[in-house]
Amino acid sequence: MGRPPGPHSTPAPEGTLAVPGLIPDLIFGLPWPRWALIALAVAAGVLTVSCLLCVICCCCCRRRHHGHRKKPRDREAVGLSSPQGTTTSAHLVQPDVDSLEGGPQHWGRLQLSLEYDFGSQEVRVGLKQATDLRAWGPGSTADLYARVSLSTQAGHRHETKVHRGTLCPMFQETCCFHVPQEELSQTTLQVQVLSFKRFSSHESLGELGLPLGTVDLHHVLEHWYQLGPPGTVEPEAWGELCFSLQYMPSSGRLTVVVLEARGLSPGLAVENPYVKVQLMLSQRKWKKRRTSARKGTASPYFNEAFSFLVPFSQIQSVDLVLAVWARGPQFWAECVGKVLLGARTSGQPLQHWADMLAHARRPVAQWHHLQLAGEVDRALALIPRLRLPLPGS
Repeated sequence: MGRPPGPHSTPAPEGTLAVPGLIPDLIFGLPWPRWALIALAVAAGVLTVSCLLCVICCCCCRRRHHGHRKKPRDREAVGLSSPQGTTTSAHLVQPDVDSLEGGPQHWGRLQLSLEYDFGSQEVRVGLKQATDLRAWGPGSTADLYARVSLSTQAGHRHETKVHRGTLCPMFQETCCFHVPQEELSQTTLQVQVLSFKRFSSHESLGELGLPLGTVDLHHVLEHWYQLGPPGTVEPEAWGELCFSLQYMPSSGRLTVVVLEARGLSPGLAVENPYVKVQLMLSQRKWKKRRTSARKGTASPYFNEAFSFLVPFSQIQSVDLVLAVWARGPQFWAECVGKVLLGARTSGQPLQHWADMLAHARRPVAQWHHLQLAGEVDRALALIPRLRLPLPGS
């Protein structure tokens, strides 16, 4: 039954089960086609070349990495561009000599323009940009905005929008303040550059105090001003309010969750604070809700949610007002402060509103400083209430 051994076969040792001449028979006995032999040779050559290339690449990478580790880093310099376009070099590990020796420190510069309209008695402040600001912490960048106010007008201020991930923000915003001409000499323009923090106190990076009596306001002035050292951001006399916003474009549902308040005036601790949530449309009061009162605390915790039906076509036309009220023993209620949000606002409120629209279906929470009720009402230019039909009704 077996095949007779060929001339290239070798006899198998006695006592084994090996088939004599198996390997030579496979090589020489079987009829291998020429293309199969060529394919085997090419595959063997490719495999050999690939192995050699892998070995060479590994050796090169090791040598390169070893050479980089040996390079001294204390002599490495980096080019820094100054605002005038010149280039200087600074060592990466060179410490700040002025800071170590108690010398003068620089907190950045601010470019702004000033103009006074003697007809309407308004001061126009144009915030252009800021440069050379310092940020503390990882990343060496910050989310920056500017706050403009006057020393003679408590509670009236303007905040720019937040510029994220930069130390050289381009503001390009203008604000106006009504100042009688006889009060110019006693008025000081105050500008703060702040680092935005969503769930903690905002950090001041630099401040500017400019007495208007020392400035020639008969002409439009545009200068660079050196910022002073950052001071502690003044505590708000009216407190702060934390709430979250969520908008569902598909169903047109706006959800406001009033979370908590803090820093309310100590005199309000026994006056049962509560929050009113109002939705304005075309400068008229449209819908409103209110939380329950919290007794005996200046830091009430509410955690109450309210939903409003606002079609997507009207979401940019509505204004949201949250007002903190206090009710005394004689049920006499007074407004402690308000927060206004919407497309017509600026600063933190506008940023919160934009974040809500950019992250649909996700609640966005943030702390807000309370403002004087009169300032918010003037910004809204309220018209007497008119009942409007509900959308979809």
